[in-house]
Amino acid sequence: MAVTIKSPREIELMREAGRILAITHNELEKALKPGISTLDIDRLGEEIIRSYGCTPSFKNYNGYPASICVSVNDEVVHGIPHKDHIIDEGDIVSLDAGVIYKGYHSDAARTHGVGEISPEARKLIDVTRQSFFEGIRFAKEGYRLFDISAAIQQYVESHGYSIVREYVGHGVGAQMHESPEIPNYGHPGRGPRLLRGMTLAIEPMVNAGSAAIQQMSDGWTVKTLDGKWAAHYENSILITDGEPEILTAPAI
Repeated sequence: MAVTIKSPREIELMREAGRILAITHNELEKALKPGISTLDIDRLGEEIIRSYGCTPSFKNYNGYPASICVSVNDEVVHGIPHKDHIIDEGDIVSLDAGVIYKGYHSDAARTHGVGEISPEARKLIDVTRQSFFEGIRFAKEGYRLFDISAAIQQYVESHGYSIVREYVGHGVGAQMHESPEIPNYGHPGRGPRLLRGMTLAIEPMVNAGSAAIQQMSDGWTVKTLDGKWAAHYENSILITDGEPEILTAPAI
């Protein structure tokens, strides 16, 4: 699939999809407390998304059974919500979600600490989030795609953490996953040249220990192989003739 350049109308639809997703993430963060189940989080997320007349991007996507991916502690991505999976004080919880508004997707992820978390967990969350912003310094017209990838990798590894290799960012638009694939590692100066009107989902997935991962028997949940914790941060962005626009910027 070729990389698509979005029209002004498509960009407006994606802005609205992004705004609604940012509100959803904001409300889910408020609801995250010890004692809540991961299924409670999923149900709340779906309720918020549908209250805006939108559809959850993830529900039934390739058979995924929920609207929100809820990944706890050593779960990297694609955690399936369950009524018996109860969130505890000190956990870190990654929430990945998407919204379809009038046929266009937004995609964003956040990792949150629940109550008092350890300094090590806080650092992992903060480095993962900042690596996204280090990457999008190069998300400008004229740069190469892997300039973003290399900046994320350099920042993460400079803090002693590992980049997950098997899962990557992607284009986003009329499809949730469009070209190009966007690794969180690579060599600068490579990949397609960035052009205004491209819409990309940049999403560092960072392990506190080794980069090795394993998929669980449910066919979705991915955990670190060494049992150390992981964090995830993602936004959908628009390439412009200046600074990138974060379509899923946190709601004020």
